[in-house]
Amino acid sequence: MWHELRQLGAHVRDPAFAGEAQAVCDEMARRARRNIDVLIERLLEQGYRFHANDDAGTPVPPLAAPGPDAEAFVDWLEKTFGPVPMVLSSWVRIVGDVWMVGTHPEWETSAAADPLVVEVAGLRYPGEDVRPSLLDEFEQWREDREGRPFRLPVAPDHLHKNNVSGGAPYGLVLPDACADALVVTEVAMSFVTYLQRVFATGGFPRWSGDDRQWAVTHALTRGLEPV
Repeated sequence: MWHELRQLGAHVRDPAFAGEAQAVCDEMARRARRNIDVLIERLLEQGYRFHANDDAGTPVPPLAAPGPDAEAFVDWLEKTFGPVPMVLSSWVRIVGDVWMVGTHPEWETSAAADPLVVEVAGLRYPGEDVRPSLLDEFEQWREDREGRPFRLPVAPDHLHKNNVSGGAPYGLVLPDACADALVVTEVAMSFVTYLQRVFATGGFPRWSGDDRQWAVTHALTRGLEPV
């Protein structure tokens, strides 16, 4: 199904395909949300501590659910940056913002394993509006684009997640009228492919250098839904 949707490119928005394609993306987001709920519950049971990527280890809620203005935020993204991929719309409306950075009591280097973070709407900061900072990012890109497409920042890179100075944030390429999105981490891949990799590794897709990682993540992946 994803191969077929990707083959359509921007034609996925044609009336003959748009409704079904958005439904597929919405179902992907619902499955992703259920997987994230399961991972958070299992990690908490194991004594995992969700925290910010700072020296203090400030506690952070791992999931911020979509608010009542999620649809309006998607509309703003499209008016500001052009078409956004259907999966991005689904994520904002159904999943919300996810922050899985933290420390596992049996695996102290868990923050080095690139834990799942996808934060688009700034929901972790109630009362603050993320749109001005996104506009600043956009203006900075326009001044120094050097042929690069604009990337909507959605997560710190794997080094910053581990409280180490690193590179540019992970981002989704915009504008993009396709169903799936292009996410740029250390490499570029489809957003759905990235999520598949993340859930296959229990939310921690990078080798941390600690053999205890496998035992922890294997237990986390049990019964997760395919996306």
